Amino acid sequence: MTPRSARIERNTLETRITLTLTLDGTGQANVSTGIGFLDHMIGALAKHARFDLELKCDGDLHVDDHHTAEDCAIALGQALDKALGERRGIARFASAHAPLDESLARVVVDLSGRPCAVVDLALRRPKIGDLACENITHFFASLATASRSAIHAHVLHGENDHHKAEAAFKALALALRDAVRRDGGTDVPSTKGVL
Repeated sequence: MTPRSARIERNTLETRITLTLTLDGTGQANVSTGIGFLDHMIGALAKHARFDLELKCDGDLHVDDHHTAEDCAIALGQALDKALGERRGIARFASAHAPLDESLARVVVDLSGRPCAVVDLALRRPKIGDLACENITHFFASLATASRSAIHAHVLHGENDHHKAEAAFKALALALRDAVRRDGGTDVPSTKGVL
């Protein structure tokens, strides 16, 4: 089987990113964004999706965390899109629930080629660590756009914002792991013939 991997370099006036992604990995991750909670979430995503991921971002954190969170999601989405190629022979659709203590998240994914994000994580705090909660939601939306995928992410219940965010990232990981799975087919899983 051809390895499904991609390397992305994204250099802007706001961030410099290098990223290597292997879909059929073991969950090994080396993530350095300068934002501890973002590193933790992306690392959990790679671990539970069983993606191998190397991500290094030097961002304008003296401004705030927005550009780093957004551009890391864009680079990861571009890598996912590139690694999937024509998206031939994949499951395409997947859903997953993930609990973290009192919190429960559900994520549904369609690797459709059409970007769409519906995200409600029910976060109440302004920040978790050095990451604004609005940028956690924005990460999901930017990932959906760049990967050309539909991602529906909802926290069904919970009290602790750290738990809610982490449950959502883990549910995303489990859904992506199943959606990118080679299902034994050879065609593009669409009545259109392309994704």
